[in-house]
Amino acid sequence: TAVKIDPCYDRDVVVYVPDASRSVAVATQLVGDGKPAFVAARATEYEEVRQRIANRQPRSRQLSYAEAVANGLQLDWAAYTPPRPAFLGTRVFDDYPLQDLIDTIDWTPFFITWELAGKYPRILQDEVIGAQATELFNDAQAMLRRIVDEKLLRARATVGFWPANRVGADDIAVYTDESRTETLATLHHLRQQVEKPNGKPNMSLADFIAPVTSGVPDYIGGFCVTTGHGVDEQVAEYAKNHDDYNIIMLKALADRLAEAFAEQLHRMVRRELWGYAPDEQLSNEELIRERYRGIRPAPGYPACPDHTEKATLFELLDAPNSCGVRLSESFAMSPAAAVSGFYYSHPEAAYFAVGKIGRDQLEDIARRKGEPTRTMERWLRPVLD
Repeated sequence: TAVKIDPCYDRDVVVYVPDASRSVAVATQLVGDGKPAFVAARATEYEEVRQRIANRQPRSRQLSYAEAVANGLQLDWAAYTPPRPAFLGTRVFDDYPLQDLIDTIDWTPFFITWELAGKYPRILQDEVIGAQATELFNDAQAMLRRIVDEKLLRARATVGFWPANRVGADDIAVYTDESRTETLATLHHLRQQVEKPNGKPNMSLADFIAPVTSGVPDYIGGFCVTTGHGVDEQVAEYAKNHDDYNIIMLKALADRLAEAFAEQLHRMVRRELWGYAPDEQLSNEELIRERYRGIRPAPGYPACPDHTEKATLFELLDAPNSCGVRLSESFAMSPAAAVSGFYYSHPEAAYFAVGKIGRDQLEDIARRKGEPTRTMERWLRPVLD
């Protein structure tokens, strides 16, 4: 707000409000007699922020896109045989048992939704907010029982696996079958462009798939899960009684169940559906800490900041028809309690943040995707240097 928005807006004041609960107090000051003093204080505060950021140590040098590609992760494909999934194509889970998801719930983000900071289960014993957190947790357990017993929500998912190989530097060709003669879709990824210290590589998700030039047959997976079917109907019932508390509770639990479903399905993928870790035995805490082989990066997140890749993923999965999840024009998923992403099985596959990219990479991915540069500039503006 201070660095990018305030200097460009001179019609009135720009105010950053950290959460909605404080917006009324801020608005009251803006329409009251104290507005001039409030505006002056904000101007001083934002100028201090700008100066503080300007005085930071200089950022790491940004490489050219060609240099970043040359410093990509080099894996020994001659010494590695990618595991073949148990099936190719898609498989649908139409009514997954909600009861089976409860033990996989990561409760810490649930409390963050209610602006209670602390790690579960320690937060229940916290001297300051422990009692409030415990009451909230008990209410959540009661609603979970209702959700399961009365089937208020429905869990649906689609998972798919396809033959795949890297083509070029950062694209992945997804093939129709094992002959690898017909391309079903192409995934376009971004590469880290900031200069890395100590010989570390500039990573791209494409690095984890065998290049077509290696002759090694590789595979990629994709998924979409939702526990949001039924939320709108139940919210409408609560809204009749102006029951905001239970509306927020239901949506928060639907989100947690969706994340738990994504975790549960990924475990099933590792142990059975792809089967590259059949003997995996991890606790829920180890699952939360991602102590397993393979990754499931999602479009719009640090390793894959391009939201438009969701469109390709949803086409591969036929998500609107197979599990009832649709994309808006801005690539938001509906129902909102949904998770989607890709599966990578390589032992060295790891999460990372692409970070800022240069205009040369922007122009390159626009060319690869067949989109005008200005279109991709709009979607990738948050990561443009």
